[in-house]
Amino acid sequence: LGSENIVQACIENNVKRIIALSTDKAAAPINLYGATKLCADKLFVAANNIKGDRDMSFCCVRYGNVMGSRGSVIPIFIEKAKNGIIHITDTRMTRFNITLEKAIEMVFWAIENAIGGEIFVPKIASYKITELADAIGPNCKKEISGIREGEKLHEEMITTSDSFNTFDIGNYYAILPPNYDPTIHFNKMGMSHKAIKEGFSYTSDKNDEFLSKETLRELIKLHVDPTFSPK
Repeated sequence: LGSENIVQACIENNVKRIIALSTDKAAAPINLYGATKLCADKLFVAANNIKGDRDMSFCCVRYGNVMGSRGSVIPIFIEKAKNGIIHITDTRMTRFNITLEKAIEMVFWAIENAIGGEIFVPKIASYKITELADAIGPNCKKEISGIREGEKLHEEMITTSDSFNTFDIGNYYAILPPNYDPTIHFNKMGMSHKAIKEGFSYTSDKNDEFLSKETLRELIKLHVDPTFSPK
């Protein structure tokens, strides 16, 4: 309902560029929160069909938890490490990693380049939850607490179902609605594109790049806590 209100308000007031912030949870949602985020994505993409001849565009940018933000596991691990114990829900778990600066950079890029209907997904690195725990608390005891309800082992930002309409455009992937002609669309954007393979999925466990413990420590000091030191 909030998304629908935003769409209607933007149309009534001729807002030219509207960017919805999506999340990995909108891809193949397993709980109600993810399902509502998926609904929001669909509403903003579909809004391009009801704008009429107005000079405006609706699109989405999709990424996971921002490094160090509320909901990110990093501040939790740093706090737990002070007591010498870090709780890990499942040792197989992986996550995508994006900094606040990269997330903002992506939003501004979308404002400048989107023409409407796209869901943009950044190409970013992943980390293993065990590597993160060792980076933050190498001397801490690691306790396995079990996966929580509604929690995924791995983050997913592009599903296999999306692969038929997903294109590689350099630093980002772009998911287009099924009825869009990609050649016409990307020509209007002035951008080269390459169709990804059918059946492709973009998940944190099958990523091409994983962050090492050393790199994670550097990023934590730079983007989360300048006073950070491993425990």
